[in-house]
Amino acid sequence: MDIRVGTGYDVHALADGLRLVLCGVEIEHSKGCVAHSDGDVAIHAICDALLGALALGDIGKLFPDSDEQYKGIDSRKLLKHVVDIVRSKGYDISNIDCTIAMQRPKLRPHIDLMRERLAEVVEIGVDRISVKATTTERLGFEGREEGVSTTAVVLLVKQ
Repeated sequence: MDIRVGTGYDVHALADGLRLVLCGVEIEHSKGCVAHSDGDVAIHAICDALLGALALGDIGKLFPDSDEQYKGIDSRKLLKHVVDIVRSKGYDISNIDCTIAMQRPKLRPHIDLMRERLAEVVEIGVDRISVKATTTERLGFEGREEGVSTTAVVLLVKQ
């Protein structure tokens, strides 16, 4: 059996007055991610995990922030493109596990919808997608509410 594991990590600074989008869900908050795209740090980490599992680089290589066609883009479109690449290489996505680290807002009320949005794009069962949230107990840049970080792990299986 040919299986591949990939990990992804992404960070975005937070700034007042910007949209906060995580896993395709817009969350009401006074701060949002500073980014070229919509700043969906969770989807970016998932994309990196998928690409990394197949040794295809990262989303910066595939979707450079110097390219105006990606300015403000919905990161679900980027994820869909990456999923299409994974499938074209003959792999299925077995599962996704993602952890978002930020102090505020509380993400628990949004996690079920986040999992559903990811499942729609990736086209796997919601029971194969885990999204978790944690604070850093007010430590580090996440704890000071200067930014948000996300880690992701994926398992791919050859079709």
